Parts: sequence; C-alpha cells; structure tokens
Amino acid sequence: MSVLVFAEHDNSQLKADTLKTVAAAQAMGGDIHLLVAGHNCQAVVDAASKVNGVTKVLVADNAAYEHQLAENVSLLVTELAADYDHIVATALTTGKNFMPRVAALLDVAQISDIIAVESSDTFVRPIYAGNAIATVQSLDSKKVITVRPTGFDAVATDGNAEVVALDKVTDAGTSSHVSDELSESERPDLGAAGVVISGGRGMQNGDNFKLLEGIADKLGAAIGASRAAVDAGFVPNDMQVGQTGKIVAPDLYIAVGISGAIQHLAGMKDSKIIVAINKDAEAPIFQVADYGLVADLFDALPELESKL
Repeated sequence: MSVLVFAEHDNSQLKADTLKTVAAAQAMGGDIHLLVAGHNCQAVVDAASKVNGVTKVLVADNAAYEHQLAENVSLLVTELAADYDHIVATALTTGKNFMPRVAALLDVAQISDIIAVESSDTFVRPIYAGNAIATVQSLDSKKVITVRPTGFDAVATDGNAEVVALDKVTDAGTSSHVSDELSESERPDLGAAGVVISGGRGMQNGDNFKLLEGIADKLGAAIGASRAAVDAGFVPNDMQVGQTGKIVAPDLYIAVGISGAIQHLAGMKDSKIIVAINKDAEAPIFQVADYGLVADLFDALPELESKL
C-alpha cells in the first residue's frame, strides 16, 4: 500500500502544514511519496527530502505548475494516482482547489477535512460546522483525502528521501495565471501563528482594530477577525477566522468583542487556551473559553496592553 501526499509550497519554501499532512499519511500506513509540483523549486525539493517518513520525493518542475493551477495539477495527480491507494493533500486553498477534480476524474468520493485516522479506510471529520464528528469508511479503491492540519502534529525533518524527477507536463491549456494580489504583514501568518488575537463586531469599526495591534506586537501574535467584522468592512477577508475563513489552532487564542457564533467556533475551538473579552456575560464564546473577562473592550484592551 502506498500514499501520495501533495506538498504545499510557494516555490521557495515548503509549508509547515505539509509536515502535519504527512503525519496523517503515516497513520494510513504504507510507503509515503511526496509530490512537489512547481517551477524553479529546488529549495522546496531539498526541504521535502528531509521530511521524516517520506521514502520518495517526486518532482514536477515545469512552468505549467508554477502557480499550481487546479486544471494542470489535477491532471498530473490523476496520472500518478494509478500507483497509489491514497491521494492526500492539505485542506488549504490549493488542495481544496484541485482535489475535487482529482476525485471526479477518478470517479471516487472525496473525504474532506479529516482530523483523525482510525485505519487505512476509516477517517474522522467534523460536520455541521464542527458540531458533530463523523467517522467515515471509504469503500473506494482509491481514497482521495484532504487533511485539516490543526488535527495533527508535525513530523520531524531528519529524513533522507530519494528524489525522482518527473518528465510529465500536464498543461490543460484552459486557464492561466494573471496576477497575485498579496497582503503583506510583518506579523506571523494567521494559520501558523502560536498566538492569535481576533476582533469581532464589538470592535465597532476598522480603526478600533488598532487597539489589538499593541497587544499583538507584545505577544508576537497574528491578528484575526470574525466574519461579522469582515462583512461589516472593518478588515479584509484574509483575516477571517471561522468555518468559511481560516482554521486556526494556536497555543493562545484571544477573542475580543466576538459573540461566538457556531461558524466562528468551528475555526478556533481547537486552540490550546482560549481567552474571551466581551461585555455580554451570556455570549456563547464563554462556553468554550478557558478564561473569560466580562468587560468593555475599550477599557480592557488598553489596560491589558499596559500590563503586558
């Protein structure tokens, strides 16, 4: 039995979430091969070859894969799938984009967002915005799976895998990359930060998010937001934490002025320690918080910053 894991990267750096996806693959059993599809991505290949538990790194280095367009990558993965029982990707933007195409081309059901592996054909995943946990058994000959990285611990990087160059070029010719619109920040990436402080509708406007910045700087934290704050136009949507935003599981999550709707809880309730600041003592966020402060955030935040 063998597992093909798609490596998440930006052509220069292997994303840490890939190490967690490999951990999930190890629980499935069998040889693990890591696929690096990109362009001028030798640094990623070098890092991939050191991932513990990986026996072989397959490298598809071609301009067709530079931006990992779903049409091109899905054809590549589908061609390679003949040699594998499990095809696995991280449940991030790229994986969510191309894996459904792979499942459709292979005519199998995709199992999405797994948080645990019970056996080679049985997986655990959240449903109903995380309010219930489903145990799913797949009878398909090939398992197409996306992994929620917050459910697994990263593997070590002390391996020494064989590197194999692929000469396959699967350019579908149906899409092209136009440009990247990237938001730049000196703060940690929201999905990988050890500390996250998020603001909600209670922040009242976008300018008040500056109250979070001093605390974030002192804690080395990323700044997030609830969907209500994003929909109200306070902050851009790449800051959204929740079911339709980013799934985070930091060591410390501070929710400020967030009521705690189900959809938001689905994105952060796996955090190690949750702190809530809200003036409504009945807010649902307090049901999942380890520490709760019933206070006006406009009084509490400046005091918290001064104490840190």
